[in-house]
Amino acid sequence: MNNSYFSYRSKALQTLIVAGASMSALMGTSGAQAQSSVTLYGVLDDSIAYVNNQKGHSNVYLRQGNLYASKFGFKGAEDLGGGTSAIFDLQAGFDPNNGTASSSGLLFNRQAYVGLQNKTWGALTMGRQYTPYFLLVGPLASSTYLTGATGAHPGDIDSLDTTVRINNSVTWTSPNWQGFSASALYGLSGIPGSVGAGQTWSGALRYSNGSINLAAGFLRMNNTGRTANFDPGASGSFATSALNAGYLSARAVQNAAIAGTWVSGDLTLGLTYTNVEYLSGGYSAFRDTAVFNTYAAHAVYRFTPAFDVAAGYAWTLASKANGVSSAARYQQVSLKQAYHLSKRTTLYALQAWQHASGQTLNSNGAVVDAVPDVGDSQNSTPSSTRSQFVGMLGIATVF
Repeated sequence: MNNSYFSYRSKALQTLIVAGASMSALMGTSGAQAQSSVTLYGVLDDSIAYVNNQKGHSNVYLRQGNLYASKFGFKGAEDLGGGTSAIFDLQAGFDPNNGTASSSGLLFNRQAYVGLQNKTWGALTMGRQYTPYFLLVGPLASSTYLTGATGAHPGDIDSLDTTVRINNSVTWTSPNWQGFSASALYGLSGIPGSVGAGQTWSGALRYSNGSINLAAGFLRMNNTGRTANFDPGASGSFATSALNAGYLSARAVQNAAIAGTWVSGDLTLGLTYTNVEYLSGGYSAFRDTAVFNTYAAHAVYRFTPAFDVAAGYAWTLASKANGVSSAARYQQVSLKQAYHLSKRTTLYALQAWQHASGQTLNSNGAVVDAVPDVGDSQNSTPSSTRSQFVGMLGIATVF
């Protein structure tokens, strides 16, 4: 046989080897994907917003993260056998109007955790995480049905929207036990010689059975005792607004909440009660415990699979303390209309009005007239008068 024949056989053999190697790699990859998964996900949400008074001036502007927070993330799971999986979630918030991160200096500012999950024993995760208080009680509150931007209770004073995450935290979450689920979190401050300083505790219990959903939760965030304000070095942080500006030097913040919803066909009704306490300490600029109680109700009705409306009312009452003789009162009415173009894309309109009365403390500890902060969309831009109105028209798409 001539050399061309052997050359042909050699090339054919090389082709078969390459093809076989490629098929083996493909099969290996397919097998790995059957055992594990990684998902890219996220939301883009933007609106045209109008506010009648932001520190004395009306404003028309673009505002992101109203129906949902704009974010992207990576989450995954690897099957380890025996009903156990390794899990992780990395989630970053951003502003689509200018491309910046929601929190300066934090890449995965919303969540970043890793852990193990078992079908029998639940999940154990570590990292930067939401609290059980929020994850189990929050879904039953108005911030879920009416959005946090205009539907969160005034200033998100009770942290039932997505404003609280805990650094250096360990969380256990149970599987579903005949409708019951539970979760507990401990956040470590990591301060040498001061285990209790800056730590966070949270726990919650939820029951779901058909049309009835009930939940109760607790959250305590300790300050470090090293600064005159709430130390960024503490494991927990919370939303700041005109409502709590005078109490940021608290040695600890305690939240307790109960919430429930009832579903009948296309109608959903919900009730929520929350109690928030700012405890004074050696570094505090106030002397007496400051208490905020919120009573809230909301309703949602789905006219068609594509169109639903929601309404909510929240009444927040502050305590008479720290030289305040006429305690602050905040009344908020929130409305939402949503038209779902698809399972992923929604057009929405939001309206909310809040009225404040009485007095509170400002950031300098002085007694001042209370002013409103609608939902948690105006926490840095409260009204200069007793009332504030916010309206938004927007679009959100999920991927």
